[in-house]
Amino acid sequence: MTQDATQEPAPGAARNPAPQQRWTARRIGDQSGRVSVVTGANSGLGLATARALAHRAGHVVLAVRDEGKGRRAAADITAGRPGASVEVRRLDLADLDSVRAFAEDLHARHPRLDVLVNNAGVMAPPRSTSAQGHELQFACNHLGHFALTGLLLGLLAEGRDPRVVTVTSVNHRRAHLDFDDLNGERAYRPMTFYDRSKLANAVFGHELHRRLTAAGSPVRSLLAHPGYAATRLQTSGPTGLVRVLFGSALRPLAQRPDAGALPQLFAATAPGVRGGELIGPDGRGELRGAPTRVPLAAAATDAGTGQRLWEVSERLTDVRFPFPASV
Repeated sequence: MTQDATQEPAPGAARNPAPQQRWTARRIGDQSGRVSVVTGANSGLGLATARALAHRAGHVVLAVRDEGKGRRAAADITAGRPGASVEVRRLDLADLDSVRAFAEDLHARHPRLDVLVNNAGVMAPPRSTSAQGHELQFACNHLGHFALTGLLLGLLAEGRDPRVVTVTSVNHRRAHLDFDDLNGERAYRPMTFYDRSKLANAVFGHELHRRLTAAGSPVRSLLAHPGYAATRLQTSGPTGLVRVLFGSALRPLAQRPDAGALPQLFAATAPGVRGGELIGPDGRGELRGAPTRVPLAAAATDAGTGQRLWEVSERLTDVRFPFPASV
């Protein structure tokens, strides 16, 4: 979970802000007229993100696999701010048919989209596969979000200050992508494949930034990681030692979801952020603290890795982004 001590700050990265300057959700600007989609918005970081945006007068689409849980999350949000504008829509990121249906429904209901927060994920379950036969963590955490972003990019291009925020993990720095065994058929280790899926998130977010920039798109692609936050992620998927370690033994060290969501809220709303940046906590090991710019692993910015993952993701999802052919 800790940052590689040899990693140097990215060129131009901001130093950790002084305590009196630290960013909190109270500094989110007015979101009136803005439409945001937050995946996995029924609990944890997703619910905290959706609540913060809705409480600043934004319209938030809660993209959830379980609509009953989504309606309870919406009720929680409106209880804190009567009249908050939220809608619940079903999205199963592990089923590409569900991703397409969600995107088609959103196109029918909204003329534009301002923010997409690719937040949902699963962590370290026993090996299983998605509806299309892909390893579940790679499918849900990466492929589903890749497809969703591509299918919504046209709506985002019509947005005001449009942003895609993809949530990765500090663990992306200790992973590598094994393109010869993305499905875990040769050797599956739950946490290893979780870390790989989070590296895939980081590679995707950075490669998306590169392609958006080359295309002259107004959409910005940013990355965020929460540090260590206490959510259902550590208890709903893992089994055995991983569940004991992250679900109970280390839980007293974790941030609350409202604090863990700050980096993705900063990336989604703060003025002055630049495409391609990773926002994470400013504390020791980036495990907790206020949001600030932090470095991406070298593997996440490698052009060859980005190109290869993009091509694999296009083939596995059958989604092509509407970029010019030269990009």
